[in-house]
Amino acid sequence: MLVRIGQEVQEVPRRLGAPAPPLADDEIRLDPLGARYLADFELLMRDPEVIRNTRIPSRPVDGYATTWLGRYVEGWENGSRAGFAILGGDGSFLGFAGLVDLDLAARQGEIGYVVVQEARGRGVAGRALGLISGWALGDLGLARVELRIDVDNEPSIKVAERAGYRREGVLRSVYFKEDVRTDVVLYSLLAGDLE
Repeated sequence: MLVRIGQEVQEVPRRLGAPAPPLADDEIRLDPLGARYLADFELLMRDPEVIRNTRIPSRPVDGYATTWLGRYVEGWENGSRAGFAILGGDGSFLGFAGLVDLDLAARQGEIGYVVVQEARGRGVAGRALGLISGWALGDLGLARVELRIDVDNEPSIKVAERAGYRREGVLRSVYFKEDVRTDVVLYSLLAGDLE
């Protein structure tokens, strides 16, 4: 949000409110992240597939899970991110989905998702992506959301395509982490695509 202070216009962070009603379907619900999910995030960091396909360092330092989770807690306060725990009907932790990079002024964001090994192949990622995309392009008022997926991550590419995202192309040799560069497929969904 822009406000005038004297002769100067400054951007003031916008606190994000949790979706109301909560994001849910008949199988999962998305719960805004908080400290209660720290142990779950620590377990995610032990999964080689999560390490390979995310920006989590190969050898995270002590306390990394706290920092990772803290970015999303802070993001709710300053409008820079919106992270959710993906929960099953029984309340079990199934993964993470969120706006990992949010620009409210430009009305766009990047979505990311991770599903625990035991829940993969059951449609959890697709359901979570559908819920968060609808909220971002609806109630949150974004005009565009995008996904950046490693070209070799076929399961995630299938999730994007099933969710109606359009492939825009490949970003070649994009910096990923730890001096690693990789090719990434860029997918997008626009507010108008939902109509």
